[in-house]
Amino acid sequence: MRRKFLGCLLFVSFLATSCDSKRVFDEYKSLPGHWHKDSAVTFTFQGLDTASTYNLFINIRNNNAYKYSNLFLVTKMNFPNGKVIADTLEYEMAYPNGEWMGTGFTDLKENKLWYKENVRFPEIGAYTIKIRHAMRQNGKVEGIEKLQGITEVGFRIEKGNE
Repeated sequence: MRRKFLGCLLFVSFLATSCDSKRVFDEYKSLPGHWHKDSAVTFTFQGLDTASTYNLFINIRNNNAYKYSNLFLVTKMNFPNGKVIADTLEYEMAYPNGEWMGTGFTDLKENKLWYKENVRFPEIGAYTIKIRHAMRQNGKVEGIEKLQGITEVGFRIEKGNE
């Protein structure tokens, strides 16, 4: 019985990973109940084909404690030679009626957010991307110190459309 269960588990694991043939890098980092405004979530990756193109995504998991319909992010990508590319991004997180965007059946939703399309990584070595939130309350200059409701931040690289 146990051997049969392990065989089924291995088969299901194989199916789950083989259906995701575009995935090159996919990692999540959990947050400790809030996302501090000065805390960047960092991902490091390497070994990408310098001649290929890739699509990049930021994955956000949020729950009902998230009070906003949008999300501002600041990213900094560090190249192996020291070059840095910084972006300020805004994403919609809810529909106008207040319903969460994303996938999931419970109060936890996952959003796969486009970051960059058809990107080449021309240098060999380790690349690092740092992601932090840049949320502010309307009319206030200071950022929200402890952003509630974001439970995990992920970064994903997929093979491009060559």
